[in-house]
Amino acid sequence: MNRLPNSAEAVFRIKFLSGGWDGIISFCSKFYHSMGNNIHISTDLNLSARIEALLFVASGAISIAQLAAALELPAGEIETGLSDLENDYLNHRLDRGLRLQRHQGRVQLTTAGEAAGVIERFLGLESASRLSRAALEALAIIAYKEPATRPYIDSIRGVNSDGVLKSLLSKGLIQEVGRAESPGRPILYSTTPDFLQHFGLSSLTELPPLDPETSEPDEIHEDMGDNIHMPDDSPQNNSGNIGGSS
Repeated sequence: MNRLPNSAEAVFRIKFLSGGWDGIISFCSKFYHSMGNNIHISTDLNLSARIEALLFVASGAISIAQLAAALELPAGEIETGLSDLENDYLNHRLDRGLRLQRHQGRVQLTTAGEAAGVIERFLGLESASRLSRAALEALAIIAYKEPATRPYIDSIRGVNSDGVLKSLLSKGLIQEVGRAESPGRPILYSTTPDFLQHFGLSSLTELPPLDPETSEPDEIHEDMGDNIHMPDDSPQNNSGNIGGSS
């Protein structure tokens, strides 16, 4: 427990003897506010370490602007610090259990994809099953073409995707990000930070490249299926049901 500075402790005793609790309360209030005015940002740690600390305590992904405001630095310096941190993780992949994840202009710390197995055992998730083929198809389309609408997804898959999208939304792997400026104004879907985390990706730029001769990600779901495990929320295995709801 931190002690009061000697001078403050002496004043504390004098206030108690002379003014009782009213004096103590008044003193503590003034001391608290004076301490608040003297708060400063430590520069003992390098910039990437300070950014890492903030990302560690953040409840979720945060923006560059939030980091810049917290550290009282320009956004350009924050980007440099993030790049240094990211490179440190990448250059020591086998020595570090964390990764820097970027998604839609926001950043956060996540666990390394290589640690998925031990994390699943620690959290008791061994009974998890893979996403169905239908879910992987829809995810692949959204990941490569986001934001994507349900009609667009249906046109590629050839079947109705309502059930699949509802399931992916409930799992937190996709999100609604607005509506398209087209007839009916269909909902636009994009991936989420959870999507990247479950696939062990730091950003969408790490997705395998598509065949330049095709715009339809109709095979990538097989590779994706090898890297993601999610609880099976259906009473039966839907892996062979293309039009199923995962």
